Amino acid sequence: MDTAELTALLEEVRERVRARHPEGSTVQLPDLIQLMHARDAAEGKVAAIGTVNPRGGGPLNWLVQQIKKLVARALDWHVREQVEFNRNVMACVQATFEALEETRRVLGADELQQAKDIRLHWTQWRQGWEHKLAVNETNLLRTVAEMNAAFQHRTGLLDNSYRERLMAQHDDFKAEVDRRTIDIQQRLWADLERIRLEYERLIHAELRVVRQRAAVSAALSMPPPGAAPPPAVAPPPFDYGRFAERFRGSEEYVKAGLEFYRPFFQDRHAVLDIGCGRGEFLELMRDAGVPARGIDLSQESIDLFRHKGLAAETADLLVYLADLPGPVLDGIYCAQVVEHLPPERLPEMIRLSAAALERGGVLAIETPNPECLAIFATHFYLDPTHTRPVPHALLAFYMEEYGFGLIEVERRSPAVESMPSLASLPADFRDAFFGGLDYTIIGRKL
Repeated sequence: MDTAELTALLEEVRERVRARHPEGSTVQLPDLIQLMHARDAAEGKVAAIGTVNPRGGGPLNWLVQQIKKLVARALDWHVREQVEFNRNVMACVQATFEALEETRRVLGADELQQAKDIRLHWTQWRQGWEHKLAVNETNLLRTVAEMNAAFQHRTGLLDNSYRERLMAQHDDFKAEVDRRTIDIQQRLWADLERIRLEYERLIHAELRVVRQRAAVSAALSMPPPGAAPPPAVAPPPFDYGRFAERFRGSEEYVKAGLEFYRPFFQDRHAVLDIGCGRGEFLELMRDAGVPARGIDLSQESIDLFRHKGLAAETADLLVYLADLPGPVLDGIYCAQVVEHLPPERLPEMIRLSAAALERGGVLAIETPNPECLAIFATHFYLDPTHTRPVPHALLAFYMEEYGFGLIEVERRSPAVESMPSLASLPADFRDAFFGGLDYTIIGRKL
C-alpha cells in the first residue's frame, strides 16, 4: 500500500465518522450510574409495597401487626393498578438499561473493528512501504554505485587523457626546445663563421696592402710579357692507371673514401677536378647532380673519361687556371697532385685557384701527410713522380696568403689500418707520428 492508498483509506474512515457524528458533535456516551442508583431505589420502594415494619413480640405488638397487615391488604387492593404501573415502569427502565448496554457494546465493537481494520491496513501498508523502501534504497544504492563507478571511470579517462595531452605537450615542448636550440646553435655557428670569415678577409686585405707595396720590386724581377710559362710536368713513361690500381686501390675503395667530400661540394654549380686520375671524384659529383669537369696530363685518362660520359680535357693546371676568365668556379678539388709539383709552382697554383674561385668557393687539396713517418717507409716513394711532401702548415700559409679563410685540416687513411703492427705502440705516440697517411686541407675564398 502506497501513500495514496493510505490517504484514501483514512479519508474513508473520516467520512464514516462524520456521517454518524455531524461536524461540531462529539462521540461520548452518557454516564448511567445515577440512573442505575435511582432504578435500584425505585425497585426497593416497589418491593416494600404490602409489607409492614417488624415489631417486637407480645400480644399487643402481634395485634398491631395484624391490623397493619389488614390495612396493607386493603390498600394493596385499592392501589393494585398503581403497583402494576410501577412495576411496568421499572421493567421499562430495565429494558432501557439493557438497550443502552447493547448500544454501548455495539458501538464499542464497531469502533474496535474499525480500529482493527485501520491497524490491519496500517500493518499491510507498513510492510509494503518497508518493502518499497528497501527496493528503492537498493535501487538508489545501485544507482549511486553505478554513478560512482561511471564517475571514477570518467575521471580515470579524463586523468589519462590529461596526462597524455600533458606528455604530448611536454614532448612537443622538448622537441621545440631542441629544435630551437639546434637552430640557435646553427645560427650562432653561422654567425661565428661569418665573423671569422670577415675577420680573415680583413687580415687578407691588410696583407694585400703589404704585398702591393712589394709589387714594384717584384715587377722588376718578373720575366717580360710573352715569356714561356714554366715547363709542364711530363706524364710518366709507364701505365699510370695500372700503377694507381695496384698502389692506390680499386675505384670502389677510392669512391668510398671520397664520400667525405660530398657535403663540401653538394650545392656547387661549377666544380673543377685538378688531376682527375681515374675519374672517381667526377663520378661522385655526377651522382650528386653537381656540374663538374676535370683536367689531367694523361690523354689516355681523358679518353676513358669521355667514354664514361664525363667532362674532362688534357691540360696543364697552371695554364688552364690562368686561361679562365675570372672567378667562374665555386669549387676546386685536387687530390694527390701537389706532391708532384716543383716547390716553386705550388704558390702559383694556390694563387691561380683563388683567382678562379668566386667568393665563398671551396678549395680542397688532398696529399700525403709528412707528419706520418710511415709514408716514408712505404707509400710516398712508391711513386717515382713525387717530388717532395708538403706539410699542411705550408699549404695553410699559402692559402692564407692568397685569400682563403676558414681553413680546416682533416687527417685521413689511418696508418694502423694498413700496418696492424702499429697498434702495439702507445696511442698518443702512434697518433703523433703514425697517424693518417694522407691529409685534406679545405679553405674558402674570402
